[in-house]
Amino acid sequence: MTDEIPTIEAGQKMPEATIHTKSEDGIDAVETADYFKGCRVVMFALPGAFTPTCSARHLPGYIEHADKFKAAGFDKIACLAVNDAHVMRAWSLDSKADGIVDMLADPLASFSDALGISRFMGPVMGRRAARCAMVIDNGVLTHMFMEEPAAFEVSSAEHVLANL
Repeated sequence: MTDEIPTIEAGQKMPEATIHTKSEDGIDAVETADYFKGCRVVMFALPGAFTPTCSARHLPGYIEHADKFKAAGFDKIACLAVNDAHVMRAWSLDSKADGIVDMLADPLASFSDALGISRFMGPVMGRRAARCAMVIDNGVLTHMFMEEPAAFEVSSAEHVLANL
């Protein structure tokens, strides 16, 4: 419960943590230092896979505009959620994000905690990542688009693209 930990700000290095990805070959533990090294990434965080706004609007926007992000010089598009890698893989396949968006599982919220974006979202959701989007260049945060609680405005793919 990192409401007390300051949220990462532009100019700061991405914190070190272990995240997980799942492919047809199994689950991989990925160090954030390795994932963000030497590339430009747009990463959006959201409360959870298969949740209403996340499934209907947030993830689909990044899938729809993936070509625009690539044209703007991004090497990767990543989705971060406090879910396990199995759920993130299932959501990726269900939403047709596979091969377009890297689904980063943060099952213990350790990366979300280190970023200062984890929030307690009540007894149903528990501790989750707050909705936001980030631009990361070679491991350094250059832009942060943090949503107000229950909002979906500044972290949309369209808003991020318009504000690069």
